[in-house]
Amino acid sequence: GYNRAYDRIIPGIWLTIRATLWSFLIACVIGLVVALARTSRNVIGRNVARTYVEFIRGIPILVLIFTIALVIVPEASEALGQENRISSEWRAIIALSLIYGGYIAEIFRAGIQSVDRGQVEAGRSLGLSRRQTTRSVVLPQAIRAVVPPLGNDFIAILKDTSLLSVLGVLDLTLRARQYASGSFKFRDSYLALSFIYLTLTVILSMLLGLVERRLHRDRRGAR
Repeated sequence: GYNRAYDRIIPGIWLTIRATLWSFLIACVIGLVVALARTSRNVIGRNVARTYVEFIRGIPILVLIFTIALVIVPEASEALGQENRISSEWRAIIALSLIYGGYIAEIFRAGIQSVDRGQVEAGRSLGLSRRQTTRSVVLPQAIRAVVPPLGNDFIAILKDTSLLSVLGVLDLTLRARQYASGSFKFRDSYLALSFIYLTLTVILSMLLGLVERRLHRDRRGAR
């Protein structure tokens, strides 16, 4: 029974991994842009970025997935003349990217603000502009500081891809639901699904642990 369950569920692993990677990469880009806007001197940009973050953090993730994938994305694609050209998978990826972009923005903002003010003043005293100082002095130090929390969000995105099954995306979770409803083998289906997710998250946690230890060694070496 478990072998049959694995055979039916495992093909969805590639879609789950693909959705996780794309969502994380896009969310990181969104998060960095929003974080820079939140720490800028531009009042409009700062308020728009803050509104976006509060909007994302104030609504349940499942509601946001439905709203973005079934309302915002279709209306935006229709306005751009691309109606019905965005697949359900990419609607789901866009939804997850926008949701986690808000959370990652706060991680980047904390990392940027953790850089000592003297580093910024040193960059400015060398004749660098504010943009050059941010790019060459602040961001390299901030990114090193935010690697561990970014890793945690990467694992969270992997687990939250299970919510994409509500959009009809044929990932691990939807395949397990289909097999369980067709065979009535709920124990086999959901225990197999749980083990697959657990295996993926444990592997990612081990890889992130290696990265963190490497960063700590680099810092000790720099000292």
